[in-house]
Amino acid sequence: MRFLYNIFVHFTVIVLKLVAVFSIKIKLFVVGRQEVFQKLKNKINPLQKTVWIHAASLGEFEQGRPVIEEIKKEYPKHQILVTFFSPSGYEVRKNYELADVVCYLPLDTIANVKKFIKLVRPSIAIFIKYEIWPNYLIELKKQNIPTLLVSGIFRENQIFFKSYGSWMRKSLKAFTSFFVQDETSKNLLNNIGIDEVNIAGDTRFDRVQKLVEANEKLPFVNDFKNDSYLLVAGSTWLEDEEKLVNYINNIAKENEKFIIAPHNIKPDEILRLKNSLQKKTILFTEKEGENLSGYQVMIVDTVGILSKIYAYADVAYIGGGYTKSGVHNTLEAATYGLPIVIGPNFKKFKEVKDLIFLKGCISVDNSDDLSKFLKIMYQDSEARAEKSNITKNYVIQNLGATQKIMQTVKDILLNEKE
Repeated sequence: MRFLYNIFVHFTVIVLKLVAVFSIKIKLFVVGRQEVFQKLKNKINPLQKTVWIHAASLGEFEQGRPVIEEIKKEYPKHQILVTFFSPSGYEVRKNYELADVVCYLPLDTIANVKKFIKLVRPSIAIFIKYEIWPNYLIELKKQNIPTLLVSGIFRENQIFFKSYGSWMRKSLKAFTSFFVQDETSKNLLNNIGIDEVNIAGDTRFDRVQKLVEANEKLPFVNDFKNDSYLLVAGSTWLEDEEKLVNYINNIAKENEKFIIAPHNIKPDEILRLKNSLQKKTILFTEKEGENLSGYQVMIVDTVGILSKIYAYADVAYIGGGYTKSGVHNTLEAATYGLPIVIGPNFKKFKEVKDLIFLKGCISVDNSDDLSKFLKIMYQDSEARAEKSNITKNYVIQNLGATQKIMQTVKDILLNEKE
């Protein structure tokens, strides 16, 4: 099976180079990897110890971020290498200030793996959530490099737990320790003979809690809200926006205000959304010099501030629940104690299922159900407060994953050979 896997990886390399001619994203994927080894030669100091953290994309990076921050604080002399599989993670975080080197992960060929490990010589390798690359894991185990999987979550339908998944199970057994999010994941791993499994929870809870602690102010949001009721809709897609626009145009009262932060901020999409609204609307990029309190809707046509805007909201709508990939990050809203409403596609996300079970979050199938929920939240402050307590307490009860992981990281780094 490993032989077939390696053939497949080499075939993939060829296909990606061909597809890169027609796809900007794939071109970034291919071209970015061409400079990795030279970058490592130039930036990795062989006389310093290195901690390697690998994330598939931006979401996994955010899960690993609390661990990176703690390692940097505890071991400032260690080099931090962060690798990404996808351009969507690398392009956003390629200048991440706590990392000494940020680069793409070379594809999982035997030659790439040997060259990469020889250049990096990590004291520890930390993979986030899902990343299982057999050749990397085999080489790390061969060289006795401690390797952790953090914020892992496993499901019964994955190949590791199928009768034909024995070779991938061997790859899993290359990890020194697993830190998983729930008991189901632990049981699944235990059932295939993996015992070094700790239920640590999800490091994203620690990450979002720091947003509250940082308490970063956005005066323009305060000016816009002006003591009114505020719904913040984050990471919305067209399907979300159609339902929200229906409510805003036909049902919302004058002292209900809305901030919409679309997932896609291309100018034509922003203009489409703005033109669909019948209420007085302003874009984030138009705000300077304006009396913001006179507007009912603001569209955030930039990135990087949504998590701070939630601090001013009374209710949050999280987009993506009508798309194939599913609902976006609900924890950033939950950490501020917001009632949350989403679309129906959330089954892949443990925290969302938990919040729905607890009734701090509600899933709606259509525009009418959304409007009914939003009317209740606007009119009934007690119902709003009840859901607020649920979401806030859920985050608080799930803090601490980072420190559990760090105990093992410290043990490894304290006992490493000079």
